[in-house]
Amino acid sequence: MKNIAFMMIIVIFTIFLTQLGYGQEIPALIALGDSAYKNFDNPGALAFYAKVLERDSSNYEAAWKLARAYVDVGENLSDKEERKAYYKNAESFANRAVAINPEGSKAHLYLSIAIGRVALDAGKKEQVQLSKEVKASVDRALELDPNDDVAWHVLGRWHRKMATLGWIQKKFANIFLGGIPKEASVDSSAKCFEKAIDINPGHINHHLELGITYEELKEKEKAIEQYQLVLDLPKKDADDDEHKKEAEKLLKKLQ
Repeated sequence: MKNIAFMMIIVIFTIFLTQLGYGQEIPALIALGDSAYKNFDNPGALAFYAKVLERDSSNYEAAWKLARAYVDVGENLSDKEERKAYYKNAESFANRAVAINPEGSKAHLYLSIAIGRVALDAGKKEQVQLSKEVKASVDRALELDPNDDVAWHVLGRWHRKMATLGWIQKKFANIFLGGIPKEASVDSSAKCFEKAIDINPGHINHHLELGITYEELKEKEKAIEQYQLVLDLPKKDADDDEHKKEAEKLLKKLQ
């Protein structure tokens, strides 16, 4: 019923948009995109933010939010090539947002996320090469906004990934990065996720990733505590159902 009511609101607002002038239309479209995002309708959010950029190609807010939407939709695609195309679109719009507003933290954040998603479907050599770009972008995001919990989350993922590279990736790191970055560690990963939770304790994926990191550190009881929190916290994001399933699976292995 909630989804039906939301769709009715979208239809009404879409009709209403045709009555608005240009100056009012852009904020209304962004508001519709934000409403779609909050209601877990990522394709709808993508469509509304894209409409904004069709009308105003220099709109910073729409550019970074469109990058976010392409990542969100791409995560649920099973076809690798289609998913890759969405992630590349996310990277393109994040780069546009950076060009529009180089001092905007969200642009750099979603550029780091988009590049990271591209890397997930890439070969091991490319993953190592792209890790440098991910780190540079998320570092810049945190310089501009040190209280962005999602940026701390991304940095936590970077630390754990780089600190636990397989032997093939370590060889590529030696070639392309001059070795595994000295600052990368699982301990630093845990601290980043803990920081993200301090800022936004209700974000389920922070707790899931911290639990995984605690497991890597052989801290079983701390991992169990985080997985249980994932199960107990209310859903706030579109992919929280999957996070809860993953936490339940990991929890059973530890108990």
